[in-house]
Amino acid sequence: MREIAPDQDQHWFDIYGRVALTGEPARFENYSTPLGRWWDVYAFRISGPHRIAVLFRDITDQKRAEAALRESETRFRSMADKAPVMMWVTDPSGFCTYLNARWYEFTGQELSAGEGYGWLDAIHPEDRPLAEQIFISANAEHRNYRVDFRLRRADGVYRWAIDTAAPRFAEDGKYLGYVGSVIDIDERREAEERLALSEEKLRLALEVGEIGQWDVDSATQAMFWPPRVKAMFGISPDVSVTLADFYDNVHPDDRVKTRAAYEAASDPVRRPLYDVEYRTIGKEDGVVRWVAAKGRGLFDEVGTCTRVIGTAIDVTARKAAERRLFELNESLEQQVQERTADRDRMWRLSTDLMLVARFDATITAVNPAWTNLLGWSEGALIGRRFIDLVHPEDIAATMAETGSLAEGRTTLRFENRYQHKDGSYRHLSWTAVPGDNLIHAVARDVTAEHERQAELVAAQEQLRQAQKMEAVGQLTGGVAHDFNNLLTIIKSSTELLRRSDLPEERRRRYVDAISDTVDRASRLTGQLLAFARRQALKPEVFDTAERIRSVTDMLRTIVGSRIRIEVDIACEACFVEADASQFETALVNMAVNARDAMDGEGTLMIRVEGLSSMPPLRGHGGSPGRFVALSLSDTGAGIPTDKLSHIFEPFYTTKAVGKGTGLGLSQVFGFAKQSGGDVKVESEVGQGTTFTLYLPRTDSTAPDESAAAQDRAEPAEHGSGRRVLVVEDNVEVGRFSTQLLQDLGYETIWAANADEALKLIAEVDGFDVVFSDVVMPGMSGIELGHEIRWRYPSLPVVLTSGYSHVLAEEGRHGFELLHKPYAAEDLSKMLRRVIRHRSLLTLKSRGEA
Repeated sequence: MREIAPDQDQHWFDIYGRVALTGEPARFENYSTPLGRWWDVYAFRISGPHRIAVLFRDITDQKRAEAALRESETRFRSMADKAPVMMWVTDPSGFCTYLNARWYEFTGQELSAGEGYGWLDAIHPEDRPLAEQIFISANAEHRNYRVDFRLRRADGVYRWAIDTAAPRFAEDGKYLGYVGSVIDIDERREAEERLALSEEKLRLALEVGEIGQWDVDSATQAMFWPPRVKAMFGISPDVSVTLADFYDNVHPDDRVKTRAAYEAASDPVRRPLYDVEYRTIGKEDGVVRWVAAKGRGLFDEVGTCTRVIGTAIDVTARKAAERRLFELNESLEQQVQERTADRDRMWRLSTDLMLVARFDATITAVNPAWTNLLGWSEGALIGRRFIDLVHPEDIAATMAETGSLAEGRTTLRFENRYQHKDGSYRHLSWTAVPGDNLIHAVARDVTAEHERQAELVAAQEQLRQAQKMEAVGQLTGGVAHDFNNLLTIIKSSTELLRRSDLPEERRRRYVDAISDTVDRASRLTGQLLAFARRQALKPEVFDTAERIRSVTDMLRTIVGSRIRIEVDIACEACFVEADASQFETALVNMAVNARDAMDGEGTLMIRVEGLSSMPPLRGHGGSPGRFVALSLSDTGAGIPTDKLSHIFEPFYTTKAVGKGTGLGLSQVFGFAKQSGGDVKVESEVGQGTTFTLYLPRTDSTAPDESAAAQDRAEPAEHGSGRRVLVVEDNVEVGRFSTQLLQDLGYETIWAANADEALKLIAEVDGFDVVFSDVVMPGMSGIELGHEIRWRYPSLPVVLTSGYSHVLAEEGRHGFELLHKPYAAEDLSKMLRRVIRHRSLLTLKSRGEA
């Protein structure tokens, strides 16, 4: 027992004593001796406290094998950490026990973070399930495997890598786990993708170019021809072909050169390209075709030609074109001579100017027409700049057109003026093209056309002036006639009212006559303004169909009992936004015109319909958008064609004297235009006439009539001491307005202009409303209203005007408007309404309403 190592004596005696005293067996593993051997020792008591049996098992070979394995693994890890590829090792369970330094350097993972299953964290999330599945499956079956996946580099970029692995086994066949490597193949995959793309592009190029491929086996003389190549030889796709068949199908005159080209391509010394064009004779169809073939020989390591491969393309069409070109070239010289003679003849005989010049405007050639048309000889023009002959006003445009030619663009119908040798100018129309660094141009003299056009414009202007003066005369005469009639009534009535002995009943009659005459004068001016599209409209939303139904009874009274009115409503809820009063006036005017055309007896058809657009009228293009069309058709005498173009002119009428003013249809026309619509007339003599009024349609609904009804129902309390600032530049009207308002119970202050009004508002407190004229010198009533609205938001403004182009064109700007002439009751009612509205707003702001 003295073989026990000295440093283990004590341990041995401890075991001996424990066994002897307790009787329990004891094991001592990996027990070494000084002679370098290793044992497993097992001791147990036999009988009595001093008899002990000891069993020894020699494990020296096992310990030496384990030491060799540890040394081998140490060497493996040392070499693996220096390897340029990523390497790894697992135990039999699949647990990764080692990853080399390259893995951590590439992935950027912390040291040991990839062990176990941490290496999966560096794989792209989309590739991880497949990589994990392949690994687990291979580990269970102890087989080699390979998988491609994207691996995250330290900078966060994923690159393609290939993981290959093989199982490890002990000498006794025991499975020890895997050893594997991971290689970055990102650049290789990119190269493979580029190669695949190139091959696809080549295939597509061959397809698009209708190029066929062929291949000859040098040993067997068998040829591979795809269907496209066989078609060039007139051979069915399913027929096999040999080199001998190929020669048989080549035209006899081309067999020698094709054979020589093939044999040369097979020569291991020269190895030239196979490049030959030949004719084929279709084996089945007998058609002769031209084929262009290219290829090369393939040689093995000893220089033997194994194959000849190449491409073929059908060039029959190209050969035919070359033949035609050859035939054309044979006669080209003669054609050139003939065409040159034709060109020279045209150059000499043409009456149009022909010019060749450089882009700097220097003339290099002119034809004889220059002398005939402008008086300049060829010698006087060659070398001169053509811009020197251009009218000064046309130089800039001419130089710009020359620059356009220099950029390669063509000139078509460019006009300018060129100076004649006598100093006058001629109008020329040019066509020019650039070529060979020169300008080639042809010009036609259009002076006579310009003169005729100028004469036509002058004549048209004279005609327009004559028509304008005739219209002004007609308008002036009509206005004078009607206003003289109205003034006669007013003057006669006022003179009679001065009589002191005039009975009260007649006094009231003359006062009523004056009032009625003023209303008629107001309607007359309203019709004139409507025609001129200068009427200040009061647009509101209303249902056209409903308005037609409400006024039909009134129309029956106007047209009389012998005219039957039929109404056809094809568009329910056809809302428009227009001046309702003007709409009804237009309707009445058209109905009266129809009544007179039917001489009081016939049928009047009124139709309302919705349209998706307005048709073209009187030479104007139609308008897109939705419209309401109101048509009135009569069964009257119709309107002659020569009078149709005049019916909308003011005071134009075909009726007898005293039967009409000639302003009714003018009002219809003006109202339609100012409302964004139009009016159309269709007529046939003896068959009747149809007037169609077009107005833009809206989706809005009609306003509530309760407020207006309330205004009508209120008693006339008039002024009640309310303070009004009257702004009027006309002295007579200003005095009259202030007196009128005072008589109605208002307190008034009169300002002659807008500046004075603003000063009074600032100095005098307590104005309830401002009543201002629109048309005034300096600041207008509308501008004054905007200024008051900005400075004093709660002070209401009421405007009044007989006519204002601003109101007609832009509307009321949100202000209340009272048209002149106005009645005292209308003025008082409007002032009360705006003052009451102001009071309601004040109560709401205080929370009292």
